[in-house]
Amino acid sequence: MTGPEKPVCSAKGCREPAAWRLIWNNPRVHTPDREKVWTACDEHREQLSHHLAVRSFLLRVEPS
Repeated sequence: MTGPEKPVCSAKGCREPAAWRLIWNNPRVHTPDREKVWTACDEHREQLSHHLAVRSFLLRVEPS
């Protein structure tokens, strides 16, 4: 039996372990209480956060 898989970074092509959870919501598609999650390694946290923030989707960033 294997344990739960560790989350990996959501950046395209990155397979590094995720250290961060980027919580977001697209208000045109999701209800306000719906929270989506991208995961990020230290290297891609800023890039992915920026991508969501410029679209006003980013709600918060939490350690994984």
